[in-house]
Amino acid sequence: MKKMTTRRKLAIATWSSPREGNIYGKLTVDMTESLRYIEHLRRVSGEKVTVTHLVGRAVAEALAQAPGLNGRIFLGRYIPHDTVDITYLVALEEGADLAKAKVHQADQKSVVDIAKELRELAGRLHKGKDENFEKNKGLLRLLPTWLLRPLIWATGYLTGAMGIQLKAMGLERFPFGSCIITSVGMFGLDEGYAPPTPFARVPVYVLLGSVAERPAVVDGQLVVRPQMTITATIDHRFLDGFQGGVLAKIVRRVLENPWQLDSAKAPSGELLGTPPSQAALEAGATKAAPSHTKAE
Repeated sequence: MKKMTTRRKLAIATWSSPREGNIYGKLTVDMTESLRYIEHLRRVSGEKVTVTHLVGRAVAEALAQAPGLNGRIFLGRYIPHDTVDITYLVALEEGADLAKAKVHQADQKSVVDIAKELRELAGRLHKGKDENFEKNKGLLRLLPTWLLRPLIWATGYLTGAMGIQLKAMGLERFPFGSCIITSVGMFGLDEGYAPPTPFARVPVYVLLGSVAERPAVVDGQLVVRPQMTITATIDHRFLDGFQGGVLAKIVRRVLENPWQLDSAKAPSGELLGTPPSQAALEAGATKAAPSHTKAE
C-alpha cells in the first residue's frame, strides 16, 4: 500500500461534508498592461516578478480599501486586523506537499518587494530551513488522522481566531492573514475554485488561472488580448454580493492599469503612474539583467 502523503493526511483531517455558506465569483481581466508592467519590473530590478506577485499586490490594495474583509470573527464578533497580510501557497516535493509563505503589510510593499520576499521564503521552505514549517511537518507526520482533526481545529481557533502564538508548535498569530492566494495557471488550467480551509480561518481564497490569448471586444471591435480568469471563494459572513463586486472592481482597476501602484521614477525619468516608452524599457535593460522566464 502506498504511504499517505502529509498533504493528503492533512486534507482528510481538515474537511468534512460542506455545510457553510460561501460566495463564489470569477473575474476575467485583460492582462495587456499587467504583462507589460511585469516585464518592465523584471528589467529594472532583475527580480523574477510574476503575475502571482502582481495579483497579490492588487488583492492587498482591495483589502485595504474593504476593511470588512480584512479581519476575523471571534466570539460572534467581527474584529479587523491591524495590517493587510497575504499568504501564498508554495508547492514542495513536486506537488506532494504544500507550505505557506505569508507577506506582512502587503498593501504597503511594491510588487518587486513582494517578489523578493516570496523568493526568500520559498527558498527556505525548499531547503528545509523554515523552522516553523519543519516543526509543523514533524507533528503532522507523527499523529494519526483521527487525532489531527481536533488538534487542527483547536490550534486554528487559538491562532486564527484568538490571535495566540504557539511558538513550541511553530505557529504564529493569524498565520494565514486575511487571504490565501494560489494558482492553477502553472498547470495549464484556465480556472478553478479554492476550497475553504477551516483551520486557516481566512475569509478570502483567490485562485489564478492561466494567462492565454482570447477574443475580446475593445471599443466595439473584436480583438485578441491576453486574459486571465481570477476566482474567489469568500466567507459569506464577511460580505455579500454587492461588497464582493466592489472588491472585484478594485482588483480589475489595478490589474488593467498597474502603473498606478508606484510613484518611483522609471529609467527615463517618467513616473510609473503611466506606461514608460519603449526607449525607457530598453534603457532599464542595461541596468539589470533581464529575466526571460514566462510570467505565471
